[in-house]
Amino acid sequence: MAQLWGGRFTKETDKLVYNFNASISFDQKFYEQDIRGSKAHVAMLAKQGILTQEEMEEITRGLDGILKDVSEGRLEITSEYEDIHSFVEATLIDRIGDAGKKLHTGRSRNDQVALDMKLYVRDEIDELDREVKKLLQALENIMELHVNTYMPGFTHLQKAQPVTLAHHIGAYFEMFRRDRGRLSDIRERMNTCPLGAGALAGTTYPLDRAYTAQLLGFNEPTRNSMDSVSDRDYVIELLSALSTIMMHLSRFSEEIILWNSNEYRFVEIDDAYSTGSSIMPQKKNPDIAELVRGKTGRVYGALMSILTTMKGIPLAYNKDMQEDKELTFDAIDTVKGCLALFTGMVSTMQFHEKNMDASARNGFTNATDAADYLVNHGVPFRDAHGIVGRLVLTCIDKGISLDELSLEEYKAISPVFEEDIYDAISMRTCVEKRMTLGAPGPEVMEQVIAMNREYLEKN
Repeated sequence: MAQLWGGRFTKETDKLVYNFNASISFDQKFYEQDIRGSKAHVAMLAKQGILTQEEMEEITRGLDGILKDVSEGRLEITSEYEDIHSFVEATLIDRIGDAGKKLHTGRSRNDQVALDMKLYVRDEIDELDREVKKLLQALENIMELHVNTYMPGFTHLQKAQPVTLAHHIGAYFEMFRRDRGRLSDIRERMNTCPLGAGALAGTTYPLDRAYTAQLLGFNEPTRNSMDSVSDRDYVIELLSALSTIMMHLSRFSEEIILWNSNEYRFVEIDDAYSTGSSIMPQKKNPDIAELVRGKTGRVYGALMSILTTMKGIPLAYNKDMQEDKELTFDAIDTVKGCLALFTGMVSTMQFHEKNMDASARNGFTNATDAADYLVNHGVPFRDAHGIVGRLVLTCIDKGISLDELSLEEYKAISPVFEEDIYDAISMRTCVEKRMTLGAPGPEVMEQVIAMNREYLEKN
């Protein structure tokens, strides 16, 4: 069992204890970040005269060789090592000899793992941001095509007022745009370098922490060594942001599942993102949407787990913090997979525009506009509300929409109605006269689409 701390111990660790303590099975995931951090560290040590230039170059070549061999599959990371740090350092010493033993000068595993985790999370935030942007681009494409596709808007899952598909999809665009903002905020806030904090109290070596931070793309070094090695706020923030992304994906998935049902028939999900039934030949199931909805709980669980782990930990580093990795890795992989699959699904979905339009008409979504018509003709709103309610009851009895009532039937309930009522309650009029920013009217919708396009081009 390869470990870096054997000098104090006269007896080998029990195998079960060793396995329970080891993290190599999962922290090998950031071997690239560990090597990147080590290269910056030795470059700083050479700059400060703690290592010679020759030692620095020899160690760097050795680290580059390990990175290349692992990346290309020639070197396997095995459970012989306690963690990824042990693997890299032991392999380096095997390859270059005594110079490799100087790699860990002025460094602890505490600040090393804090650095590796920050580098990994930062890299993954960039990848997550790219995936969210791809989804936003797919939503933008749908919006551009469906400014005039009418559909019912809902409250309480009851048809409420007519909107457009572009407007409905635009609501999700706003959600995922905010998600990108959250990821950006987290990246900026976490972008301080913990290397040089040591185990918890810094080091006596004359390190240039600002130089190390600069080499690794951080804004600055961290300002308190105890906080440096025990901070996992950025992990909690990331898992919170990922939970919000999954919540948005789950809400959208729920709507797609409803829209895909025989009762709605608003969408046709592409065969590549559907499955059939083993017994019912007519079925076409929205499995990807359902799995995305289901995996949301998995990501929520990761957030609750790290919050619970961190809530009772005193300063500074404690082994409990090792629990941050597996759940964070899993949550990141889950969200990236869900984003990629969801983007593919919505990009290939077919929308049944006629069904959407018919659903809006048959759901009395223009009832509010009929009431507004009466108000504009001098009828008090409360009276207008009652009149239209009676009209709706008449339509329900007859099994027709407000558009299909005759003028005589309108006048029988209120003589105020004239022929222009039909234009006033048409889907086109109901939508087009809503022209304030954020409403579904085509002119303001085109403005929003242009703003979205500009945002995607600049960000």
